[in-house]
Amino acid sequence: MTVETASKYDQKLVYVLKTSAAIFAEKGYHSTSIRDIARATNMSLSGLYYYFGSKEELLFLIQDYCFSTVLGDCRRLLAGVDDPVRRLKLLIENHLNYFVNNMNEMKVLSHEANSIKGDLFKKVNSKKRQYVDLVMELLDEIARAHNVESIDLRVATFSLFGMMNWIYNWYNPRKDVDVAGLSQNITRIFLTGLLGGKAVKPDKLETGRESHLDRTVSVWQQ
Repeated sequence: MTVETASKYDQKLVYVLKTSAAIFAEKGYHSTSIRDIARATNMSLSGLYYYFGSKEELLFLIQDYCFSTVLGDCRRLLAGVDDPVRRLKLLIENHLNYFVNNMNEMKVLSHEANSIKGDLFKKVNSKKRQYVDLVMELLDEIARAHNVESIDLRVATFSLFGMMNWIYNWYNPRKDVDVAGLSQNITRIFLTGLLGGKAVKPDKLETGRESHLDRTVSVWQQ
């Protein structure tokens, strides 16, 4: 296969993945047929099966392409940057910039994470673990550099992903800040909290049994 042919193959595959992601996001993976994909891409079934062997493999390719792209771009951006806070800002901006422009893919990654099984699932999960480990190691570096204690890094890591990945539910570029503003706000809120430098005393954050509602009486009882 020549470079030119490979380039055309890659472009066509990306088109198929992006179109399929839009349909999966709208109809759901399980409610979408390969014929739906064929109609949307204006391709024959045999033409589609040139790129993948099954609908499950198609979903795998969407997920794998997204994680490979985000992780690869992130590593290139962070190369040679020493300041961990600056690296975190670049990571957040890279993540948001990609998924703001690929909202369908973000929805598919969020909703269909467990729709693939076996080796395909393991391959995608390996990429996800690499990304999670990268973020967790970076947060650990920031915490140690700033003498932050009593923070669970796993909680911090997935809280950050929650902030970044939930945007497909509410973010509207026509009404909200641009990607740079979105990145700045999420970075600031995550690193400093809503109050910024106005620290809240630790005892104000503690909860105990007295803070839990009594559920012994059901609201459904008449």
